[in-house]
Amino acid sequence: MRIVGSVIARLGSKRLPFKNLLPFDGVPLVRRAVAFLQDCSEVDQVVVSTESELVARTCFDTGAEILRRPEELAGDKVASIPVFQHLLEHYPCDLHVNYNCNFPICDTDVVSRAIELAGQTGEALSVPFAVWAQTRERLENYGDPFDITATRFEDDRISEIDVHHEEDLLKTHRVHQLGFDEKWGKF
Repeated sequence: MRIVGSVIARLGSKRLPFKNLLPFDGVPLVRRAVAFLQDCSEVDQVVVSTESELVARTCFDTGAEILRRPEELAGDKVASIPVFQHLLEHYPCDLHVNYNCNFPICDTDVVSRAIELAGQTGEALSVPFAVWAQTRERLENYGDPFDITATRFEDDRISEIDVHHEEDLLKTHRVHQLGFDEKWGKF
């Protein structure tokens, strides 16, 4: 079974500009997500889908493939499923797994669980929404991309913080750097 992992990373976040390029533990979120998927033994290939040359160049030397996302798939209101389908057209696979870099604290075993469930049910989505996997058949025959019918599974190995604002990223740093606030105080 061929498994392709993806990181979808636009430049144009409205709530936290340049979010995917901001550092977490010294590494841009998008690069961290690529490395995370590369650490998953089941994933054969990692692809970054982006409309941004800046994001692409940030990931240039990671070993991930870069897929230029067309303008019609780069807007704020575009669902993820059409982006995944575009990826499938260029990188055929039996199963696709996406890692959402908004959740920089996650265990690779969550990816294994999503892959296992997607193999059984066609589609799996972790709760919190860090890892989402689909079989090729499910992606090729997806109905309404806003009507997500994935098998959902809760996993406490994912940070509950979904990074969309500066405070979310700071809170994630604080959780990760346990003890920082006690030593230095809150800025």
